[in-house]
Amino acid sequence: MVEGPRQAGKSTLVRELAVGGHRADYVTLDDAIDLAAATADPEAFVADRPRTLVIDEVQRAPRLLLAIKASVDRDRRPGRFVLTGSADVLTLPQVSESLAGRIELLRLWPFTQGEIAGIRCVPFVSLLFASGASIWGDRFDRRELLERVVRGGFPPVVARDDPERRTAWLRGYLTTMTQRDVRDLSN
Repeated sequence: MVEGPRQAGKSTLVRELAVGGHRADYVTLDDAIDLAAATADPEAFVADRPRTLVIDEVQRAPRLLLAIKASVDRDRRPGRFVLTGSADVLTLPQVSESLAGRIELLRLWPFTQGEIAGIRCVPFVSLLFASGASIWGDRFDRRELLERVVRGGFPPVVARDDPERRTAWLRGYLTTMTQRDVRDLSN
């Protein structure tokens, strides 16, 4: 399962892997037809797949996890399923199965500043606390470094050149995440 914050690039990553030569069937449960099929008969949805099945946004059909567990228990070959979820799928109230021992969790974070700059570097926080360390040599001045810290690493923000558009995206992200968390807490 590829997990991580919303908009970090999970869907893009697994979709690219599925169509890029990794012989996998990609389905997204954002698609109404795929969601209806997965919800109506989870066992049939995952049964008899000759190739790896990539299921994006699996949290939309929590009962699917029980069908995946049963399938994995019958056939322990690894790599038959690749899952993504924006929510912390395994902690959803509707999910009674932990999939312990049957799932490997991979965390996808937003871009690092080194990835954005196209260079390999020491982790940013380590450099901040190292005495006399220069962050990426003379590559960035203090103003650019501060701009990079403020911009962050979410792909939709990195792609925006206009600071006002970046700020608007970040405000919208914060608002929607806060609203979701408040809703979840109230439930």
